[in-house]
Amino acid sequence: MKQKYFKEAPTIIKEFLGYMGNIKGRSGLSVDEYYRDLRTFFRFMLKEKNESYNDTDINDIDISDVDISFIQSITFADILLFLNYCQNERKNSAVTRSRKTSTIKTFFYYLTIKTHQLSYNPAEGLDAPKKPQKVPKYLTLEEGLRLLQAVDGEYKERDYCILVFFLNCGMRISELCGINISDINSDNMLKIRGKGNKERMLYLNNSCLEALEKYMKVRPADGIKDKNALFISRKNCRITPRGIQHMLDGYLEKIGLSGQGFSPHKLRHTAATMMYQKGGVDVRTLQAILGHSNLGTTQIYTHVANEQMIEGLKANPFGKKDE
Repeated sequence: MKQKYFKEAPTIIKEFLGYMGNIKGRSGLSVDEYYRDLRTFFRFMLKEKNESYNDTDINDIDISDVDISFIQSITFADILLFLNYCQNERKNSAVTRSRKTSTIKTFFYYLTIKTHQLSYNPAEGLDAPKKPQKVPKYLTLEEGLRLLQAVDGEYKERDYCILVFFLNCGMRISELCGINISDINSDNMLKIRGKGNKERMLYLNNSCLEALEKYMKVRPADGIKDKNALFISRKNCRITPRGIQHMLDGYLEKIGLSGQGFSPHKLRHTAATMMYQKGGVDVRTLQAILGHSNLGTTQIYTHVANEQMIEGLKANPFGKKDE
């Protein structure tokens, strides 16, 4: 969804989306999510507060007439009612409801603190649903090595370099697709543009440099539509997330790991897990490498280690009773 689809949004929401994108520097995907969440929220509010919408499907409700006077009628109880609807009717997960809660809180904070259009914030004190703590899925070291060994074919140098970057640097798929040749400097440092257009520098180790050198020798030079793009597709364009997923699926099938939920993002999990477990990287350093704004997001990898520690203690033969 791009901003041209925001035309049905009322002015007050368009101004908020512009503020989040242009002033706060949120990515286009994040702004899209803000819009979708607020559209669902105000469709629900209109249906709840206006009997004329009783027989209207909620997805058909037009929110373009929402203004500050209508927003002033929204209470804390109304917001809770909406979140209950998301859970019971829309069957939204705790993660999705948490995101919607964050959007609503951000929107009302903007209206009260940033633009002073509201004197009362109905979302103040609103708690986000507790998200279940999931241990990230990742490849073992042996599986990761098998994946690299499986690389072959016409684009083997490119594919190998992509996988090596994922497994060593732990970057997001959007970050990898966005790499330009000019982002790599003479100190073997790579500039990454992450969420919210935040930049960070990553060190390219010897494995990355060796894979990069081999790829650059065969990287297409003629007929490239984006000459600065590092990774090029077979159509001579900048490679896309879909293209990378297709490439990865082929190699996973080759080593017998297809259909098990592995994705480019799981390679990011793999890199982070290996750095924490095998490389001895502390959680703060890992946070900087991964580009997490919140330390809590990074700490999920400590749970991986804790689970393995528990299994190790269970397996200790001194813990088994004599039979």
